[in-house]
Amino acid sequence: MRHQTLTRRFLFLCCIALAVLGLSGQADTEAEPHVAELIVDGAIGPATTDYLTRSMERAHAQGAQAIIIRMDTPGGLDVSTRDIIKAILAAPIPVITYVHPSGGRAASAGTYILYGSHVAAMAPSTSMGAATPVQMGGAPVPGADDDRDNNERANNEEDADQEEREEEDAEPRAPTGDAMERKMVNDAVAFIRGLAERHGRNADWAERAVREGISATASEALELNVIDVVAKDQKDLLAQVHGMEVVMDFGPLTLETEDLPIVEYAPDWRNEFLSLITNPQIASILLLIGIYGLILEGYNPGAMVPGVVGVICLLIGLYALQVLPVNYVGVALIVLGAIMIISEMFVPSFGVLGIGGVIALVLGSIMLVDTDVPGMEVSYEIVGAIAAVGGIAVLFIATMLGRSLRMPRLASDQAMVGRAGHIVQITEEGYKVSIDGEFWNAVGDGSLNEGETVEVVGQDGLILTVRRA
Repeated sequence: MRHQTLTRRFLFLCCIALAVLGLSGQADTEAEPHVAELIVDGAIGPATTDYLTRSMERAHAQGAQAIIIRMDTPGGLDVSTRDIIKAILAAPIPVITYVHPSGGRAASAGTYILYGSHVAAMAPSTSMGAATPVQMGGAPVPGADDDRDNNERANNEEDADQEEREEEDAEPRAPTGDAMERKMVNDAVAFIRGLAERHGRNADWAERAVREGISATASEALELNVIDVVAKDQKDLLAQVHGMEVVMDFGPLTLETEDLPIVEYAPDWRNEFLSLITNPQIASILLLIGIYGLILEGYNPGAMVPGVVGVICLLIGLYALQVLPVNYVGVALIVLGAIMIISEMFVPSFGVLGIGGVIALVLGSIMLVDTDVPGMEVSYEIVGAIAAVGGIAVLFIATMLGRSLRMPRLASDQAMVGRAGHIVQITEEGYKVSIDGEFWNAVGDGSLNEGETVEVVGQDGLILTVRRA
């Protein structure tokens, strides 16, 4: 017995030793010099920021000598873009942003990230630019019609200042609009010019990309000194940037990337979850599931499942909305629509409140996410599904209310007369009768036995009179 105990302890210690050696070997392997590759494919939002910042920290801790951000994006949110650029500028290792594959683009927010990276690279047949900030909500520019009318009148005027006005109109200038739009454009211009000057790139073209929304192909961007490299693939990219000197936060650094292995850092479960819930489509669906879950729980207290699911979905949806550009009028309309649908259950308005609630839900869903950034809108298909679900719910409630109104009215002290049940217990006072899951005290003749089916023939308060059915 003692020998068996010693053997087990020895085997246990061997397992621990092997595990420690395996972990240390894995750590040594992960710490080998390599180039980390991160992938951005789609609109840039909070999930993208979380993925890039956390992966950059992990890559540095595991021995990466450089980071490649392989990007194909139509644009994204301003706050997320600035957070990503801050992380790139503060990174202890150089970050190479590479627009890939062929046919990809770095539009809008992607252009800012290219300018903010230590090395800006593109694959052939890719494009960048169109970096004008998108006006939130897509509302018409105030004063645009007045400016057009004034221009038409000016064209018809024949005075000495006509040529001077035409020359001024021919010069590039910021888009007309209200003060907020001008502030937004000027702030974006200052931001991208600062990035261009930091890395020695074409600041004038960057300003035109913001003010005029111009774009450029990979070859044009290289010729204009907007990017540093045009490479056909990652290996070609690393070979070309090898020996290049870049400006880091701590000073100049010479890249040594030739022949380094490329290791892809895929998003983990946390980032996948964040990416899922911060999708405007999913966030709006979660919000509505939460609202409908609470409606069903209020309609049928004690059901538990609708209430629990509703609360969880509502909280997750609200978390997602706090990191998205939300129009609070849209949120208010969704809440108002939910209240009106709930009220339909208690106030017999014959569908008026319910229909109004569905309309409010639809309008609120359309206005919910307040941006025209590609990939960040709520699609009309989702809104149509919301309208269909809300309409079915209102139709069901109205049908149930109409059916209840058509039922014959009974006095409260005679409501149980005519119901059938069965005897579950014989007591000294009479019987215990089960009717539709409810237990009632009952009296009757003494010939009834347990289990017999009985019919209610009278009611005195909470005491029923029964007879054999």
